[in-house]
Amino acid sequence: MQAQVLGPLLPGEVGGLLRFARTLTANSQQAEDLVQDTLIRALERADTFRGDAALATWLHRILHNLAVDRARRTRETPTDEVMEAVEAAWREDDYTVDAAVVVTRAETRAELEDALIHVPVVYRAAVVLHDAEGLTVQEVADIQNVSLAAAKQRLRRGRMMIVSQLARGHERRAALGEVPLRCWDARRNISGYLDGELDDQQVGRLRRHLEGCPTCPPLVASLVGTARALRQHADADRDANTVIPAALAQRLAEQVGSLRLRPASTTERPPAADSASGRRRA
Repeated sequence: MQAQVLGPLLPGEVGGLLRFARTLTANSQQAEDLVQDTLIRALERADTFRGDAALATWLHRILHNLAVDRARRTRETPTDEVMEAVEAAWREDDYTVDAAVVVTRAETRAELEDALIHVPVVYRAAVVLHDAEGLTVQEVADIQNVSLAAAKQRLRRGRMMIVSQLARGHERRAALGEVPLRCWDARRNISGYLDGELDDQQVGRLRRHLEGCPTCPPLVASLVGTARALRQHADADRDANTVIPAALAQRLAEQVGSLRLRPASTTERPPAADSASGRRRA
């Protein structure tokens, strides 16, 4: 399909793509950027769309792949570590959760988003596509480019992880003295923390969050490292600027020399001449 043909069809798919993107990213701006990148990629690869799958499925596959690539680059939520911990817990006969707490928190959007962001993106996507968007397991498999069996496994594991994270959310609130601190609440305060703008109570909450969160510490380390690098580059530039380059120094010397050799201005009054000898007075 040519881009000119595909283009008019894309606006009708934006709503579904944006809903999906918002479950895979930390904030609405990132979700919008992800949808924009998806549409650009779709137009660039319009000739690869043969109509074998629905347009929505094809676009969701592009968005999913972009989200996975982003998660890998940012090292978001170690997949094996989280998945293995949850499966190990669920294998124990005495493992359970407080259903009332879990369901109540699932019905609270902020709590559900907090739980979702702690689930690795491939499992998170499988649950959202199936349970929220109503896609079949086969369609989930097509979007994630995996077998039907793998899609079923991701769906099963994803559901278990979300329940466990909702239960852990209750534990996190208790550990923080029942003071809500979602990942986004922590992340948006990091700059204030680096600049020394937070009070002692805010600093304590942030530090306790970072101690128990698998995704935020790398972001903090990246912010700190980037700020340090910027300062180092600026310091190096300032040091370098104290030494005048040889070529510039030569040009300045030549300009100063020419000023010294320049004849007096014609507006200056010449020395008076001696009337008798015609010689000028010293």
